[in-house]
Amino acid sequence: MNTHLHLEETLRRDIETLRGKVLVMARLAERALQASVQALVQGDRRLAYSVILRDQYIDEQETELDRFCLEFLVRHQPAGTHLRLVFTTIHVNRELERIGDYAESIARQALIVSPLLPKPSYARFVELGDLAVHMLGDAIQAFLRQDADLAWRTMASEERANTLRSTINNDLAEAGRLRLLPPAALNPLMTVARRLERAADQTKNLCEDVLYLCTGEFIRHKGADGFRILFYDLTNACLSQMAEAIGNSLGVPRISFSSAGSAPQPVDARAIQFMAAKGIDLSRQAAKTLQQVPHWEQCQVIIALGPEALEALPEHPNKTVVLTWTIPDPAPVTGPSETWKPAFEAAARTLESDIRELAGAILAEPQAEPKP
Repeated sequence: MNTHLHLEETLRRDIETLRGKVLVMARLAERALQASVQALVQGDRRLAYSVILRDQYIDEQETELDRFCLEFLVRHQPAGTHLRLVFTTIHVNRELERIGDYAESIARQALIVSPLLPKPSYARFVELGDLAVHMLGDAIQAFLRQDADLAWRTMASEERANTLRSTINNDLAEAGRLRLLPPAALNPLMTVARRLERAADQTKNLCEDVLYLCTGEFIRHKGADGFRILFYDLTNACLSQMAEAIGNSLGVPRISFSSAGSAPQPVDARAIQFMAAKGIDLSRQAAKTLQQVPHWEQCQVIIALGPEALEALPEHPNKTVVLTWTIPDPAPVTGPSETWKPAFEAAARTLESDIRELAGAILAEPQAEPKP
């Protein structure tokens, strides 16, 4: 009996230690995220260096918590709820370490933009940063209290983060076009917006881990059987815009299409006119960079429209399938409509055929293994 009580007390103490270590990691990540935004807004290079240097401490704490989880498994050989707790803690630990990495990246971008003039308005960055930090605090409380309702409410805030990032990117693109910002500031500031939005994404993942802890069911990617295809070229002004529009107009179930370019230019007026004649409205479309496409990293397929586009394609997730389609871009064709319309028609016809072919391959049922 005494041995049983001792084991129960050891288990209880180790669970409290586990939760305490998660709380320490969460506070480190939260402070790093807050400090990185503060360093950006205030141009505080010393604070930025501090965030970068302290990221090593977050990494060390991640290793320490992983080690304790392993010891917990060996010591208690848990099952049921206690096993889910350890499993969830390992995942939460990884999410928190990534948020610390995002904070470090933001601090590095702050160092790049701090000497540049003129300065942008940082109001939206602060709003997005505050949202990410607030979500993180609520997610950790949901973990500590095993509060599924709080986890669900926190996850709902992630859409607001996506909207804010898109707004920031659009504002930056417009400021760059009007020369209200130095060109060297655009990519670092877009990176900051992307990192803050990714911090919110990681917090959403953390909440999904909490829901598993509470219910024993995995909800991550549940029902998310959609497939995302992105077309990429140099300007996102003509061919890639046509590809996106044609793909979405086909109404292929479970597949969505988007597009981007390495150096966006205004959408080709002839492309707008040509697609309008086919009942597809491009007049409200805006050219965009890859970073302006929400969650572009989650696209399963990226199609580079030509070898130049493939060469310009930035680093992408390893699991993303990259294809190259060599389709003549009709944009360079000049002259009267009798000259350029056939070029647009040929491009549209090829795009539709290739898209249907690819969609058919994606939606096809896996073939059974041949019997021996």
